[in-house]
Amino acid sequence: MTGPVRRARTAVRETFEVAVELGGTISGEHGIGYVKAPYLNIALDEATIRAMRKIKAALDPKGILNPGKMFMVSGAEI
Repeated sequence: MTGPVRRARTAVRETFEVAVELGGTISGEHGIGYVKAPYLNIALDEATIRAMRKIKAALDPKGILNPGKMFMVSGAEI
């Protein structure tokens, strides 16, 4: 990872952290998706993320709905 990319990712993480500290969220009308998925743990605790993974796996066991957007289940990105 190059210096500018590293600095940009650090800036994104810091921005999300401040937003959550101020009572905001890391997501809005556009959802989490590829870009924000690595930062989900800033806004949600591990138990909530586990619950979300279980719901996703139950509703989409084959991982065909928005594949690779947020979670991995049974080796397939979902």
